[in-house]
Amino acid sequence: MTITDLDFAVLYWIQEHLRCDFLDQIMPFITHLGSAGLIWICITLIFLCMKKYRHCGILLTAGLLAGLIVTNILLKNLVARERPCWIDPDIAMLIAVPQDFSFPSGHTTSSVIAAMLIFHEYRKLGIIAWILALLIIFSRMYLFVHFPTDILCGGIIGVIIAILIPRLIQNKQTQIKPA
Repeated sequence: MTITDLDFAVLYWIQEHLRCDFLDQIMPFITHLGSAGLIWICITLIFLCMKKYRHCGILLTAGLLAGLIVTNILLKNLVARERPCWIDPDIAMLIAVPQDFSFPSGHTTSSVIAAMLIFHEYRKLGIIAWILALLIIFSRMYLFVHFPTDILCGGIIGVIIAILIPRLIQNKQTQIKPA
């Protein structure tokens, strides 16, 4: 059994056991919140406009840009993995079929980056961010547009970026402080 076989087994299980009218209605909306990092970009802009949250907004800006470059510009095109809905077009789609490649999940990468950075700075807001992130992440499998391994690798990339960005920004700020 290959990794793709295992991926499909999970996706088919979701389709068979979790798919229902209620989730069919809300999952497209949830997934669109994460499209192009929309919800995370909006939160970042709000944070940048508020002095109390500005530092977190700067971290989010850097993290989301790094995630975009690594995931959507470099890895998706380098790996060029087909999406599950391209391979098995028999599953009824609830959203438009994405035209870009599947691996890794950009929705997952941006969601994990944002949730981790917000949680690191503001625990209560971070819990809300994590709930939203997990819903967005799950929606990608529910909607049959990402394999679980796309999600897993997008999450790992998100964690790495969310750990590195505060360190890099802190190092930059330390370097430019006057002596």
